Amino acid sequence: MALPLLPADWSADKDFKRLNALSSASERTIEPVGPHFLAHARRARHKRTFSEDDRIQAQEKARKTEDVDDGEISEPEDPMDLQREAKDWKTQDHYKILGLSKYRWKASEDQIKKAHRKKVLKHHPDKKAAQGSTEDDQFFKCIQKATEVLLDPVKRRQYDSVDEEADVDPPTKKLSGKDFYKAWSKFFKAEARFSKEHPVPTFGDENASKEHVEDFYNFWYNFDSWRTFEYLDEDVPDDNENRDQKRHVERKNANARKKKKAEDNMRLRKLLDDASAGDERIKRFRQEANAAKNKKKADREAAEKKAIEDAKAKKEAEEKAKAEAEEKAKAERESSKKAKEAAKNAVKKNKRVLKGSVKDANYFAEGDASAAQVDAVLNDVDLVQAKIDPDEIAALANKLNGLKVSGEIKSVWSDEVKRLVEAGKLKEGDAKTLA
Repeated sequence: MALPLLPADWSADKDFKRLNALSSASERTIEPVGPHFLAHARRARHKRTFSEDDRIQAQEKARKTEDVDDGEISEPEDPMDLQREAKDWKTQDHYKILGLSKYRWKASEDQIKKAHRKKVLKHHPDKKAAQGSTEDDQFFKCIQKATEVLLDPVKRRQYDSVDEEADVDPPTKKLSGKDFYKAWSKFFKAEARFSKEHPVPTFGDENASKEHVEDFYNFWYNFDSWRTFEYLDEDVPDDNENRDQKRHVERKNANARKKKKAEDNMRLRKLLDDASAGDERIKRFRQEANAAKNKKKADREAAEKKAIEDAKAKKEAEEKAKAEAEEKAKAERESSKKAKEAAKNAVKKNKRVLKGSVKDANYFAEGDASAAQVDAVLNDVDLVQAKIDPDEIAALANKLNGLKVSGEIKSVWSDEVKRLVEAGKLKEGDAKTLA
């Protein structure tokens, strides 16, 4: 909707004065602002219609966009690419089409979008036609296809998998020193982009530790690559009437991918063999290992000789010590045997005291104790004895020894049962006749 033209004396308009009169707090001046007023002022100043102003603004915006110096995504266009047929998109270098040759698989999504926008502004068919160019839109279609592939994570991964322009050639001649490590480091750094696992160990330099070198070769000899070769598949016919042909092509593609995968694994393993064969670090580590092995052997022989010399003198001392030890052990065994027998007898004696105490207390019965009462009390005495060690049995026997009064004996047993319940050795309700 178009904005109405404002009169030159708008601020002095009667309606505005009426609004000012209604304001009792303070007088305020209202001025027109904002992008819509500025657009109106621009049209009024240059005497343009809405459509003319929109067209001129769009052209100005496009010119400013083209003038932005995106050096990071700017590179000369190959005349051969400008003549490329869109139907041959699968053989085109998508990164080169968008001017991202130096970035390739490292290019971010934002860089790809910027490159696409810049190329579209330059090669859009409408712009070419406006400039009087008779060129067709084949290269523009190539730009669109490159952007479609590179902005789709799956398609881009498939393309990066076979992007030979991103490969780094391995050393083809015998190198030594820093040149050797620099060349192979560059190669393996490029190959690392195919690894499923990260971080990827680096090749390192001549000062790398043995552990670093071993980790590197162990990782790469067991390299787990995500690399696939679907991008090189033969096109599968989408004709539903020819299903046999479709299945045939699919099987053919699957076998081709499997073969290329195996060949790629063999290629990498052979290059690893070449790198390890010329790696002076491995040779140095082997020499150091051999030197350490020889030193260990010499030390072992010297130790064996010394052991033989010491053996004779040691043997006599050992025999003498053995005889003394046997004599001492014999005495200790006899002493231990006596101590065990004494302890065993003491336990038996103390258990007799425990059972004798309940007997002296008439098994805590009024009058003659029944057989059932006697059995119940003795069973509870056995239960308590089973829950305490010899020292505790001795302590309990000392408390009971000499007591003859049933109540005093019952009190000692009751305290012991209570102690065992609190210690978790008996449950509530166990040894009821003693509690």
